[in-house]
Amino acid sequence: MSVYIHSSAIVDEGAQIGEGSRIWHFVHICGGARIGESCSFGQNVFVGNNVKIGNRCKIQNNVSVYDNVFLEDDVFCGPSMVFTNVYNPRSSIERKSEYRDTLVKRGATLGANCTIVCGVTIGQYAFVGAGAVINKDVKDYALMVGVPAKQIGWMSEYGEQLDLPVTGHELEAVCPHSGDVYYLKNDELVKA
Repeated sequence: MSVYIHSSAIVDEGAQIGEGSRIWHFVHICGGARIGESCSFGQNVFVGNNVKIGNRCKIQNNVSVYDNVFLEDDVFCGPSMVFTNVYNPRSSIERKSEYRDTLVKRGATLGANCTIVCGVTIGQYAFVGAGAVINKDVKDYALMVGVPAKQIGWMSEYGEQLDLPVTGHELEAVCPHSGDVYYLKNDELVKA
């Protein structure tokens, strides 16, 4: 297994790219990037230097993964979604020393055209709806929509909405596709 790099892509010297990854049209990967195995980078993706991307991540068309963004394994970044790395940018003021880390945990989905304001953590298997704006940490398995985003439910690891309220205690739901059982305890979702 090897890495596929389209002839129009630019991969700077020093970039670490895992086996089985695919880099498509007009992608630019900077030399400090560390990318896991079996990742896919759609057309016109940019990956900065201080970036770590886990295994099996899918970065769809027109996404820029800027410095200080870190993706764990199995993260999906939908088309044209946005990461930031400076909280209060101004064109005339350089704030590279003020970059805030953004962490997207294992299995999370970031929907098309959503915006992730820097300095937050997106929990594992969380699901951010298309066009949502995330400006605070997101719980594991949380379903987030709106501007600013609010939690409206819970998602299974399979990617199905669970029949549970946002808050509660000692409640149970089963994913209709996988059969996995989830419990809502003290407003946190856990998989059995």
